[in-house]
Amino acid sequence: MRQVFKEIKNFIKETDKILLLLCLLTSAFGCVSVLSATLWTVGGNGNLSRDFIVMVAAVSMGIIIAIIISLIDYEFIIKIAPFIGLFCIGIMVITLLFGVGPIERPDAKTWLKIGNTGIFFQPSEIVKIGFIISFGVHLEKLKNNINHIFSIIQLGIHALIPVALVIISGDMGSALIFVIIAVAMLFIAGLHWGYFLGGGLVLIASLPLAWMFLLDNIQKDRFLALIYPELYPDIIYQQDRGLTALGGGGITGQGLFQGELTQRPNAIPEAENDMIFTVIGEELGMIGCIAALILLTLIVLRIINTGKHDKVGNTKIMCYGVAAMIIGQIIINVGMCLRLLPVIGITLPFFSAGGSSNICIYFSIGLILSFYRYNQQRDLIHVSQQNIYNPFSEN
Repeated sequence: MRQVFKEIKNFIKETDKILLLLCLLTSAFGCVSVLSATLWTVGGNGNLSRDFIVMVAAVSMGIIIAIIISLIDYEFIIKIAPFIGLFCIGIMVITLLFGVGPIERPDAKTWLKIGNTGIFFQPSEIVKIGFIISFGVHLEKLKNNINHIFSIIQLGIHALIPVALVIISGDMGSALIFVIIAVAMLFIAGLHWGYFLGGGLVLIASLPLAWMFLLDNIQKDRFLALIYPELYPDIIYQQDRGLTALGGGGITGQGLFQGELTQRPNAIPEAENDMIFTVIGEELGMIGCIAALILLTLIVLRIINTGKHDKVGNTKIMCYGVAAMIIGQIIINVGMCLRLLPVIGITLPFFSAGGSSNICIYFSIGLILSFYRYNQQRDLIHVSQQNIYNPFSEN
């Protein structure tokens, strides 16, 4: 028993308590926002909505998962990186074979149904974390020769595999996040700027092909609706209502649980999910929006700070990968709510409803907490396995 208390004391001492507290505060803010966004679904009779219950359960489970992952030895995570990569490929292939899509896009294969429970899981969320780990290990292996063409080819194939699988599944939004993560990690690893310039030019040149062959009609309409909203009233409706709600909140907002559009049934489609930022804006005003963005910024800065104190190399690259994932989702989601970007199904981290996104964001936080503890120069509580072959190892 004394040893257990000692380990608990060591855990509390060496855990990044600031990051964990910031995540808890932000998730609490998000849960309250989702509760308000879904209040109308239960008729104001005192019951709790399913979305709110699922989010609270997901956050609670995510926190437990984050703590467990933080106890795992960093070296063990590095050793099993190839197996994590293979798992990610496998689960995406399973999703392509047996997955289902949202109501508006039944042709997509983005969700897996877990038995007859009525629970759905979005594999691309966990694959983001797996990609950050495997790509980070690969970059560390090639860091001394990262600008050699053979290294570029290897890394390009590594990044292309998850991007291609996610695109085939019909989830262009998540594919964009993977690209952002890969670019950020390559930049931190020291890839020459010329490759970024060349890649950017190739991307621009390929846009017409992407428009013709990668985007379906619904995705094209969402882009066109931003330019010609009067021609696509049904497509732009969600963003128009969200923007109206944001503007209606003013500086201080209309009051929690009192938003005119938020509390009106179906006035803002997916208010608890894609449009949660508009709920914050309407009910808590500009002050609420700024508070939400400050909390998210502090989380990102804390993650980057962990990377800056890296003592071995791998953790820095992975920390910046997690930071890039969160930043990319924030920019895209807020851009959607401000009608600057099309709706592509990207959630606002820690705020949007959904079990998959909330559990998986805490997976990444657990990873950062593990790196933080590793860099405290103490023997961790080992959950390790020896003699695991790592194809990225120099030995």
